[in-house]
This record gives sequence, C-alpha cells and structure tokens, in this order.
Amino acid sequence: MSNLELVPGGSLITPDAESGRRLAVKMARLSIKYTQPDDAVRQRLRPIYAEDPAMLLQISHIIATEFAVIAAANGYWR
Repeated sequence: MSNLELVPGGSLITPDAESGRRLAVKMARLSIKYTQPDDAVRQRLRPIYAEDPAMLLQISHIIATEFAVIAAANGYWR
C-alpha cells in the first residue's frame, strides 16, 4: 500500500488535550486517505457523506476513538 505516515511524527505524545484532539482528527483523515488513496475518488465521495448525518456521526466516532487512544498514551495529560 502507501508509504503514508499514519502517525504524524511517529508519536502519540502531545503537550495538551487540544493538541491531542487535533492529532486525532489528522489521524482519522490519514486513515481515510490510506484506505482510499485516489484523491479524485475521495473528492467525488465527499459531498455524499457531507450530507449524510449517519456518516457524519460515524466520522465523529472514529475521531473520538483516535482521541481516546492518544489521551491514554499521554496519561490523560495529568
């Protein structure tokens, strides 16, 4: 498959929760890019999921899952 770096910088460690949340969003987006490497296909599909509430909720769930992993890796920033 692709040589795409799925964990930017090779680490889940972030300075704070806001940075962790941003990393979670980025990782979710990279997962989509890895799964569907064709930019034209992703662009064609974007309007479909942008109008589908169930798909948007699923995307939020994926980001939340990524964030939970990042938060755990960071000791919940304590």
